[in-house]
Amino acid sequence: MNKNGQINRRDFLKIGTFATGGLLVAFTVPDKIPFAKPTATSEAALNAFLRIGTDNSIHITLSKVEMGQGIWTTLPMLIAEELDCDWSQLHVAHSPPGKAGDFLEPPVYKSTGGSETTIREFDRYRMAGAIARTMLVAAAAKRFGVRSEDCRTENSYVIAGNQRISYGDVATEAAKLPVPKVTLRDPKDWKYIGKSRKRLDAPEKINGKARYGFDSQFPGLLTALVSHPPIFGATVKTLDATQAKAIKGVRNVVQIPTGVAVLADHFWAAKQGRDALKIEWNLGENANLDTNMLTDTYRQLAKTEGLTIQKKGNVTSALAKSERSIDAEYSFPYLAHAPMEPLNCTVKIGKDSCEVWAGTQSPLLHQAEVAAFLGLKPEQVQFHTPCIGGSFGRRGSFSSDWVMEAVHIAKASGKFIKLVWTREDDIKGGYYRPIYVHNAQIGIGADGFPTAWQHRIVGQSLFVNTPLADVIAPKGIDYSSVTTGAPYSKSIPDYSFELHTTSVGVPVLPWRSVGSTHTVFVVETLIDELAFLAKTDPVVYRRAFFKNSPRHLAALNLAAEKSAWSKPLPKGQFRGIAVCEAMGSYVAQAVELSVENQAIRVHRVVCAIDCGLAVNPDGVRAQMESGIVFGLTAALYGEITIQNGVVQQSNFHDYPMLRMNDTPIIDVHIVPSTGKMGGAGEPGTAPIAPALANAIFAATGKRFRQLPIPAFW
Repeated sequence: MNKNGQINRRDFLKIGTFATGGLLVAFTVPDKIPFAKPTATSEAALNAFLRIGTDNSIHITLSKVEMGQGIWTTLPMLIAEELDCDWSQLHVAHSPPGKAGDFLEPPVYKSTGGSETTIREFDRYRMAGAIARTMLVAAAAKRFGVRSEDCRTENSYVIAGNQRISYGDVATEAAKLPVPKVTLRDPKDWKYIGKSRKRLDAPEKINGKARYGFDSQFPGLLTALVSHPPIFGATVKTLDATQAKAIKGVRNVVQIPTGVAVLADHFWAAKQGRDALKIEWNLGENANLDTNMLTDTYRQLAKTEGLTIQKKGNVTSALAKSERSIDAEYSFPYLAHAPMEPLNCTVKIGKDSCEVWAGTQSPLLHQAEVAAFLGLKPEQVQFHTPCIGGSFGRRGSFSSDWVMEAVHIAKASGKFIKLVWTREDDIKGGYYRPIYVHNAQIGIGADGFPTAWQHRIVGQSLFVNTPLADVIAPKGIDYSSVTTGAPYSKSIPDYSFELHTTSVGVPVLPWRSVGSTHTVFVVETLIDELAFLAKTDPVVYRRAFFKNSPRHLAALNLAAEKSAWSKPLPKGQFRGIAVCEAMGSYVAQAVELSVENQAIRVHRVVCAIDCGLAVNPDGVRAQMESGIVFGLTAALYGEITIQNGVVQQSNFHDYPMLRMNDTPIIDVHIVPSTGKMGGAGEPGTAPIAPALANAIFAATGKRFRQLPIPAFW
C-alpha cells in the first residue's frame, strides 16, 4: 500500500484454485499500524481467505477471533459489499495460525483485542471482495463474448443483457486470470455496509449446533482438572495421590508447574479425584497478601510524586493560589473477567506434531509457545479455534497460561486430554483487572471551572514485561492504565498527571475497556462534582469543555436529547450522565434510577455512540447493551478480595452478575458520523459506572469514590 492508500500487485498474495476448483483469494493488504515492522518475508503473509466454490458457495476465513463481538458477521459484510454476492451462500470459519514469519506483523499483533478488528480489516476485506468480483466478471464476459464493461453483477450472478451465469460456474476460470486493479464502491452505492444484518452465528448458537471448546469429545479423550495452589506463587511441597487414584474412573495423577492434575474418564471422576488429593503447599511470599492492606499502601503512595505522564505549567503553585479546591481519593478492586464459558483446552501430542483445541484471542502466540516447549516447528502445531463463550480479555493471556497448562498435562501423561477449569478455578485463578487508587487535587476558579488539576494513579501494569511493553508501556509508563484528563485538561492552565507502577504477585490482564474502567469513573464523577459546585447543569457544564471536541459533544448532545435530559422525570427518579472516548469511539450514557431504603434500582440507560462508520448498526447496538450490562455488574457487585493470600470469592453466589430482573431498559443511538472509525466491543463499558454514580448523587447527595457502590451506606 503506497502513501496514498492505493494497493499494488505486490500487496496481494495469491489468486488461484483450491482442491475442488473455484476461486481463492488470499490477501495481504498491509495493516495501517504504526508499530508494524514488515520484513522481507512479509510478501508471503497469509492474513485471510475468500473462496468461491463451483457450487456457488462463498467461504470467508476470519483473520481475527470471534468471541461474541460480532465480527463473524461484520467482516463478511465487507466482502459481500464489494463481491455483490448472495448473503445466504456465506460460510464463515476461524483461521488456523500459519507458520512463524508468514505474517506481516510480529506474531503478537495477530491477537484479537482492543476493539480493532473492523478498523484494521475494513480496507483489505473490501479489497478482497472487489478483486474477486472483477475477476468473476472478466471470466463471465469472456464466456459471454462481451466486454467486462457490458456486464453487471447481482446476488452472486454476472449478467450481460439476457445472459446470466453464477459465480460458481466461472470461479475456476476466474482463478486463472491476472490480479486486476480495482476501484472500491462509492459509499452511496453500499447495500450492506451501514445497514443492520442479523448475526450469521446466531442460528447455530441458538439451536445448539455451535461447538465450543467444552464440547470437544474424541475417542480415548481423558478429562483433566488441576488442583491449583491456594495462594499465587505457591508450589507443591508434598503430594499423596493414593485416595485420588482409588476413585473409579481416575486414570492418572501428574504434577505440573501450576499444580497437580487428575486425569479421568469424565469430569465427575476427575473432580472427585482432585478433591481426594492430599497436598501440602510451600506458600511462598504471597501468603500475607491482603487487598485491604494493599489498597492502604496504594493510598499512601498516591500522595507522593510519580512518573510524569503529562504536565503543563506549575500545578503545585496553581493549587496553592486556588480559591476553592477538591481533594479526592478513589479506589478500585481486583475484578475477574468471569466469561460464561470457563477456560478449557484439548491437546493431542503426536510423534512430530501437536493438535490443540482452544478458544483463545491469540492462537498464533499460543502456537509459537507450544511449539517451542515441545521442540516442534510452529507449522507442526495445529490450532483449532472453536466457538468462544466470552473472553473480555481473559483469553488474551500473554503467557498462554491455561493452554500451556494443558500441554504440560498431555506431555507429562502421554495422554490425549481435555483440561477443564471449573467456575471456582476461573474466579480464583487470577489474571484480574488490577487494583487502582487515584488521588486528585483540583483548584477551582471564580467561574467554577478548574484552574489546576493534579492527578496521581497507583496500580499494576498490564503490559510491562509483555511483548507489547515497548508499544504500550514504554519506559515503565503503561499508557493503557492512565489518564490525561482529555479533553477537559486542554482548557486547564496548570496540570500534572502522574503514575506509580507497582509489582504485586497477583496475575493481571486487560479487562473489557482496560484503563477506561477506572480513569473515566474518576474524571467523569469529578467533572460532575465541579458542575454541582458551579451550580450548573452537568450537561451544560460539559458542553463548555467540548467546544473543540465535536465528537464528544455530538455523543453528549444525542444522549441528552434521547433521554429528554431537560424534562423532569417521575417523582423519585433521578439522572446522571457521563461521556468519554475509548477505543477510538465517543460514548455518552445517561442513567435513570431511584433509591429506596438504600437499594438502587436502575430503570433506564440511554447511550449514544459516535464510532465513525457503523458497519453493522445492529451489531454496534448489541455491543453497547452488552458493555452496559457488563459495566453495571462491576459497578454494583464486582470485587475480588484476598486475605492471607487466598482469594475469597469462588462462584456467582459471592461474585454475582447482574440478573435479568435488575437489568434496565437500554436505548442505544448511533451518532451519524464521518469521523475516523472507532471500536465498539469495549467502549460501552467505560461510562456506565460514573453515570450511575452521578445519578446516585442526584438522588441522595452522596458521592462515592470507590467501586463497587456499597450495598448500604
